[in-house]
Amino acid sequence: MPAPESNHAVKAAIEEALRCKREGKAETILFNLSGHGHFDMMAYTDYFAGKLQDLNYDEADLAQALAGLPAVPA
Repeated sequence: MPAPESNHAVKAAIEEALRCKREGKAETILFNLSGHGHFDMMAYTDYFAGKLQDLNYDEADLAQALAGLPAVPA
């Protein structure tokens, strides 16, 4: 079972395969499957049961973390 975040890559690969099939093209489709979802399942169970709490974060800590990120050219 893929991690929930990886399911987007699986879906995109399936969509590309179906496109190739419709167009009659043979293409190599490569995607990355990371994680397995095992550690995420309790969080999803808790989320759907309404057990997760919204926590406040410290704005100064966030600003410090963001300041350490490299600049990305536009």
